[in-house]
Amino acid sequence: MGSPWKPFLLLSVISGLSESEEFGPVFIQEPDDVIFPLDSDEKKVVMHCEARGNPPPTYSWYINGTQVDSEADYRYTFIDGNLIISNASEITDYGKYQCKAENSIGIVLSRDALLQFAYLGAFSTKARGGVSVREGQGVVLMCTPPPHSPEIIYSWVFNEFPSFVAEDSRRFISQDTGNLYISKVQPSDVGSYICLVKNTVTNARVLSPPTPLTLKTDGVMGEYEPKIEVHFPTSVLVAKGVTVRLECFALGNPVPTITWRKINGNIPKKARLRKSQAVLEIPNIQLEDSGTYECKAENPRGSTAFKGHLQVYTLPQWVRMINDTQMDSGEKLQWECKAIGRPRPTYRWLRNGLPLTSQGRLEIVNGELTIHKVQQADSGMYQCVAENKYAAIYSNAELQILASAPVFVPNPIRVIATLGKDVSLDCKPKASPKPRITWKRGDRRIIPNKRIMLLRNNTLKIVNSSRADEGNYVCRAENQLGSAEMTAILWVKEAMRVVLSPSRVEVTVGESVVLSCKATHDTSLDVAFQWFFNQKPINFQYDGGHFEYIQTSSTVDLMIRNILLKHAGKYGCRAQTSADTVFAEAELLVRGPPGPPGVVIVEEITDTTATLSWTRGVDNHSPISTYNIQARSPFSLGWQTVKTDPEPVTGDMESAMAVELNPWVEYEFRVVATNAIGTGDPSAPSRGVRTKEAVPSVAPSNVSGGNGRRHELVISWEPVSEEFQNGEGFGYIVAFRANGTRGWKEKMVTSADSTMYKYRDETFPPLTPFEVKVGVYNNKGDGPFSKVVIIHSAEGEPREAPSDVKAYGISSSEIRVTWKSPTPGPGKPRGYEVSYWKDMELEESGKKQQTVKNETSMVLTGLEGNSVYAITVKGFNSIGQGPASTAVTAKTRKPPPAQPPANLHWLQEGNNVSLSWDPVKAKDNESDVIGYMVLLKQEGRGHNQVTRTINPSTMLSLPEGGTYVIEVRALSEGGEGAVSSQVRLVTSSDAPTVFDSSGAARGQSLFQFHMLAAV
Repeated sequence: MGSPWKPFLLLSVISGLSESEEFGPVFIQEPDDVIFPLDSDEKKVVMHCEARGNPPPTYSWYINGTQVDSEADYRYTFIDGNLIISNASEITDYGKYQCKAENSIGIVLSRDALLQFAYLGAFSTKARGGVSVREGQGVVLMCTPPPHSPEIIYSWVFNEFPSFVAEDSRRFISQDTGNLYISKVQPSDVGSYICLVKNTVTNARVLSPPTPLTLKTDGVMGEYEPKIEVHFPTSVLVAKGVTVRLECFALGNPVPTITWRKINGNIPKKARLRKSQAVLEIPNIQLEDSGTYECKAENPRGSTAFKGHLQVYTLPQWVRMINDTQMDSGEKLQWECKAIGRPRPTYRWLRNGLPLTSQGRLEIVNGELTIHKVQQADSGMYQCVAENKYAAIYSNAELQILASAPVFVPNPIRVIATLGKDVSLDCKPKASPKPRITWKRGDRRIIPNKRIMLLRNNTLKIVNSSRADEGNYVCRAENQLGSAEMTAILWVKEAMRVVLSPSRVEVTVGESVVLSCKATHDTSLDVAFQWFFNQKPINFQYDGGHFEYIQTSSTVDLMIRNILLKHAGKYGCRAQTSADTVFAEAELLVRGPPGPPGVVIVEEITDTTATLSWTRGVDNHSPISTYNIQARSPFSLGWQTVKTDPEPVTGDMESAMAVELNPWVEYEFRVVATNAIGTGDPSAPSRGVRTKEAVPSVAPSNVSGGNGRRHELVISWEPVSEEFQNGEGFGYIVAFRANGTRGWKEKMVTSADSTMYKYRDETFPPLTPFEVKVGVYNNKGDGPFSKVVIIHSAEGEPREAPSDVKAYGISSSEIRVTWKSPTPGPGKPRGYEVSYWKDMELEESGKKQQTVKNETSMVLTGLEGNSVYAITVKGFNSIGQGPASTAVTAKTRKPPPAQPPANLHWLQEGNNVSLSWDPVKAKDNESDVIGYMVLLKQEGRGHNQVTRTINPSTMLSLPEGGTYVIEVRALSEGGEGAVSSQVRLVTSSDAPTVFDSSGAARGQSLFQFHMLAAV
């Protein structure tokens, strides 16, 4: 077993080599432009710079081309590659900064970074003079901002903060000049104006002294033509991608309108007009937006215009950059860098931070650098700089000139060849410059001939190798720095032979097969096998459910279990030794159910047939015996097999007719093939087609009827499914005649979804028998009728009111009502409805209750006590309600006493408890007490014991030990009264003690009772 530390040691060696490899500085972070607020609490500016390299780089900085001396100026500090400036000021520290990174390989310079300072000074405190104009005259109020950096935003305050001047077509604040322009002064403009400026970086704001604006009293200014007071420059330079704002505002009376146009072109669609069209804003400016723009101000007195040219520039961008390069001394270096930009960039080259010019072996033509016959002194860091007037970009690369004596790794090498085949012995030393190569065998130098050739890449090729070619071959490499030799040891072995059996096999889906691969080879060599399926290696983990790999020393078997159709194909066995690789293939044919037939086409369609054709699918090595045609419609449960002509459809056919289809139904068809193995997958569905229309062939079912109102004949049926309507314009023909008559009456029902028809004739009596049949029709004609059935006309709603209605109160909240059914006959009630309302109220405000069945009594509940109610009864059936009976009255009883029994006392003797309480006296508005009800219940048991008594006392029997609850109520004609306090008793030991309801001991008994509660 090998050492577990070998991979770790190898990794350590590789890592050590990587760490020891030297390379020049490569920037990780270059300095960026910085805007530093002078009023910041943090008084230090940090310019960032970081590079990697081996050896680690050292750094230096330049300000406006002058090197920073941290020893001479204590304000400068270096931390790693970063430059920290303490107590920075605009006077001494404003400008361009550049970082230089350097190690023993070379020097690189960073891009320039601009350090600016953000500040906002104060306005002069000197009072500003007032401005006086005539009404209707234009005026410009000057802002004269204080010193600032960078940009500021202008706004104006009217009279007092924060009342700001609102810009409109008459008033405009220029963000270029900061001035406030009023094209036509009105009396409402008189007041004090203050200019407010805000720094965009620090957000600091300052206010100017006020400027008073007054009106002259010597008259009103008449109308005059526009005069453009503020406009964009005649030449505007902007960077690609920014948002451009072009200003244009004019004074005039009446107030001028501003319009814009682009000379010889259209204003970009993305452009927006702001501030009553005084500002043209173009976002994300592009090169095609360049051109001459014109703003025009006009009013009824005249017009004026201004033109300016907008030019878009782009910063340089790399198209091609230079890359690190290794070369042998004496070779030719050609580097090219290329950038785009507007204006077009120019190029300059640096080596180790110093400018390069064309001289001697070095040529520079724009972005191309050529060095002829490179030398060790040309090694170093190179930079191509592409720049225009707006920016400069750097592309860096290291040039490494290689110089080493030849070295062979590994050495020696062992090569095993196959007898009779060609063999190549490589000679690839590491060396710079390229070495001279010679080969020898033993002590004799090899002279190339027809069988032994020296190729251009210094490889020694031996054609048709034999045993005589075995031995040691030495390659010698030599340059001006030294020489080295490499020995190649050649063995020639017998060719390997591989036999894969069987070479062709046929199996059926679900069966298993074993393919055996045997290799005959030189016994001194190890052989490795690999199986392939259709030229791709078999993944035994992924396909382990079907494939199994069994190997002995020189034989490997592939077992394929439970074969599927997808396993058909070519199986390859590759045997490989260090000398030879041999590949053999066998073909596996899998018999299985047929594949899906090709596209199904509907050739012809009638009302009940469809002629179909299809293309033959693969038979999977077993002839197709039959085809099965299936159809699907919106009315079928999935795909259903349909009858065909001919029947059956044999495997040599590619067309057939589906028959016995339903007319006017949309179908899809598919075909399924069957062979001796089984039935295959279906074809793709055909396009949907609709059969032709035909006369309906299915009559309605379950024709019945009855019910309805008096003199009505109600006929109902189950509608015919859309599947059997056979065409458009489907409807029903309802035919009927009185029993014993000859002529049929026919009525058309045009809705295909109808399920009922009602016929009314006041001449026929209730329950008249009719013969009825229902037919069907559509646009193609009339279809069949259903069988004739007998249906009786409606008996109608009840005709008579219930008789002998009686009502009487049975409690304070209940009245019992009884009645007799009306005389039997047509319109028999199926139930009764009782209406009741208080005697002093309207009937409409009352309530109604219906019987569950054809009952003749009802108890009305939830009534008010001691109240008179009026009551009527009417019969009803499915047709409607009959007449109401004459109203009768009944009075509920007085309510039961509201006072519960009090002062409960109890005494236990043996299994009996003697219980007594104070009598309950009813009030004048309450029912008289006629007795008492005592409830005894044992907790945890469902059975309750109820005792009634006319006296305020009783004797209770306790069935067994446990916890008992006792309640007492008064009884009256008005019902049960309020419940007494609840008493809980627990039977326990035999120490006899008697308690009353207050818990005081009153006597002795055979058991002890503990009062748990008297609530």
